[in-house]
Amino acid sequence: MALAWAIQRRTRQSGWVDTCWSLAVGAGGLAAALVPVDGAPLTARQILVATLVGLWSARLAAHIGARTRGGGDDPRYAELMRVWGSRAPARLFWFLQSQAVAAALLGLTVYAAARNPAPGLGGMDLLGTLVLLGGIAGEGMADAQLARFRRRPDAHGRVCDAGLWRWSRHPNYFFEWLSWLAYPCFALAPGPEGLWPWGWLAFVGPLMMYVLLVHVSGLPPLEAHMARSRGAAFADYCRRTSAFFPWPPRRDTEAGHGIDP
Repeated sequence: MALAWAIQRRTRQSGWVDTCWSLAVGAGGLAAALVPVDGAPLTARQILVATLVGLWSARLAAHIGARTRGGGDDPRYAELMRVWGSRAPARLFWFLQSQAVAAALLGLTVYAAARNPAPGLGGMDLLGTLVLLGGIAGEGMADAQLARFRRRPDAHGRVCDAGLWRWSRHPNYFFEWLSWLAYPCFALAPGPEGLWPWGWLAFVGPLMMYVLLVHVSGLPPLEAHMARSRGAAFADYCRRTSAFFPWPPRRDTEAGHGIDP
């Protein structure tokens, strides 16, 4: 994350911060899953979890990187830099170190999932795989729908409520959180002696991601930006659309109004 800080200072594009964070979490997850402990051979669960966390990291980093190359700054970071004023470079550095701590805790979640000593793979591992793949696919679909909306000539000043964005104001965040709910499935797959006690540590990831996305660095700053930039259109969108969990809209309106930063 120190490297992410240096890249942001050089390019003035904060999207590279989240690209680096996605890669850092993926690299940490691969290490947590695959680094040998006491010379023990790799298990099928370790390989499966490592493959899934690598897939998650590569997709998210590629998406954010492509969006960042398109130009413009992330409005959440831009507002932070404005509020921090002359102290922004130093404040940003330490803020990104807090993100490094969050990445380490997510690595603990992956470790608990991959190191479950239950032999072989079973139903819980299948459930975890389906949940994680579903989260990746859902987030990718939400990102694609928003990107398609942003390319429309009439998108400026409007709020996208088509597809998944009709059911949630932040479907990409919801599916990101859903991806992390997969790891407790791997960690708590039962063995001959029952559940692995340390497997409960896998809940650190989804609990932390929910708090961060819904109450800290996800919804609050992005919705504040949307309220400033979209005004009444965003207020109407909020009245009829669930904030996080997908839910049928409160009333049927014409589509075309995700959130376009």
